[in-house]
Amino acid sequence: MGMASPLYYTADMVRALPDDGNRYEVVYGELLVTPAPRLWHQELAFRLARAIASYLEAEPVGRVLQSPADISWGPDVLVQPDVFVAPAREVATLDWARVKTLLLVAEVLSPSTARADRILKRRRYQEAGVPCLWLVDGDERVVEVWAPEDRFPRFERERLVWHPAGAGQAFALPLDVLFRAIDPGP
Repeated sequence: MGMASPLYYTADMVRALPDDGNRYEVVYGELLVTPAPRLWHQELAFRLARAIASYLEAEPVGRVLQSPADISWGPDVLVQPDVFVAPAREVATLDWARVKTLLLVAEVLSPSTARADRILKRRRYQEAGVPCLWLVDGDERVVEVWAPEDRFPRFERERLVWHPAGAGQAFALPLDVLFRAIDPGP
C-alpha cells in the first residue's frame, strides 16, 4: 500500500520533492506538476527573455529571469514563472526568498499548463500585485494581457507593450516577430 498524498501542499513540501524532471509548483496549497515543456514553449520563452533583456540594457528598471525559479509569497505558494522581471536590488541578493516584487510575468501556455496558468497562477499573480502578466498562446499566436485589477483579459494580436515605472521608453515586441517560424537553417 502506497503513502497517501497530502491534500494541502506547502512551499517547503514542494521544495523537498525529488528532482525527477517534472516541474513542481504550489498555489493555494494545490500541487501543480508539469512535465518538461514542449520545444515551442522553450523557444518562445527564450525569445521573450532575450527581447526583454535587450530592452533592460537601455532601460535598467530590473533584471529578466527564467524558470526554474522559486518565487514564494507565503507558505502555500511557490511558483516558477517562465519569464519574469524583478528589481535588480532583489536579484542582487542571490536569494530567492528575497525576490518578491515581480514587475512583469510571462507564462507560455502549454496543453499541460494552460488551465493552471490561466486560473490559479493568474489569480495569484494578480493578488501579488504583478503590474503586467502575459499569457502567451503560441499555438493561437495571441497573448492575454492582465493587470492586477482586471476581471477579463485584453487579447493582443499585434504587439506586446510594457512600460514599467521608471522607464523612459516602453518595451514593444511585434507578435509576428515573437511567433515567427523557427528557421531550419542551411
